[in-house]
Amino acid sequence: QVQLVESGGGLVQAGGSLRLSCALSGRTFSNYAMGWFRQAPGKEREFVAAISWSGGYTYYTDSVKGRFTIFRVSPKNTVYLQMNSLKPEDTAVYYCAAAFRGTTQTMYDMKGIDYWGQGTQVTVSS
Repeated sequence: QVQLVESGGGLVQAGGSLRLSCALSGRTFSNYAMGWFRQAPGKEREFVAAISWSGGYTYYTDSVKGRFTIFRVSPKNTVYLQMNSLKPEDTAVYYCAAAFRGTTQTMYDMKGIDYWGQGTQVTVSS
């Protein structure tokens, strides 16, 4: 059974930090590009960040560049999203995703995504 299990969400004040985690089980982690998306109330799900299956390439949406960092730790089958300098507009449910042999472009276009996590709430207070 394939699972993407996220953790690390919560409530934080503006300017604070959170680290989200997403563990993949049931598949070979190194075969998957991994990404993070978010969905705020009343809005469509949007791309946040992605990392290639090799780990050699990353890509971010403009609004998080310089504040968020995506990285993967293969021995733990886990992808992380380090979020610093959080803003109220970062408030959303954050989802991780996995794409078999995908690319960062695959993730950005939301194409070829094989698995989604259940989501974790991030709330940033002003």
